[in-house]
Amino acid sequence: MSVPERRGGSGSGFAAGHLADNPLPPGIVGALGIAGYQLLVDVAGVGAGRLGSHAFLLVAPDPDPALPDAGTQISLHHGRLREEAELAAFTQLAAQLGLMRLSGYRLALERSGLRSKVAVVDPSSGAIALTIPERYPGRLFGGDATAPRLLARLRTLPAAGPPPDTQSPELLHEVLLALALRDESVSGAEAVELADRALEAFKRDPSLDPPRALEAAKGES
Repeated sequence: MSVPERRGGSGSGFAAGHLADNPLPPGIVGALGIAGYQLLVDVAGVGAGRLGSHAFLLVAPDPDPALPDAGTQISLHHGRLREEAELAAFTQLAAQLGLMRLSGYRLALERSGLRSKVAVVDPSSGAIALTIPERYPGRLFGGDATAPRLLARLRTLPAAGPPPDTQSPELLHEVLLALALRDESVSGAEAVELADRALEAFKRDPSLDPPRALEAAKGES
């Protein structure tokens, strides 16, 4: 398994396209019956995958030079996807987690069989702001752990630190992609194209912040 070069500085420690270069291990996808899954979004080492009725989050652990690379892991595995709206929530949840990681939050993974729980950790306090379970809850006992409810709770959390360095084109593109995916009407492919145009708009006018750069890109479509 290849490991892309790590970036320094604030925000994500993952090169763009990390999950595409570091997919789930063959043993896991074989055992769970998701070999050949489609990667729908890839932001700061967080993504959403889909194969047939299966939907799930993919998360690369935060880099730790003291430990070997644990590889990409699967969380919130849903094996009975019934509506496309549920899939959209997975995509937006992955983008929001990536955006939070870019703002400074840490994602701590805990193995639970073939899957993993994800703790969203505020580094300023060390407190766990939210825990994402390894499996999607059933309809009768779902509680607050459905993708839409987790997404809503994540969006109420403040940024853990200052905005990522927009002087890095790669990092800025990750932020723009995550913001573009917050729009339910924008598909993954469309979000990438929108982020590309927004990055060009930012290069033409560095005074733009990421949201305004996205609005400028939408005006070009």
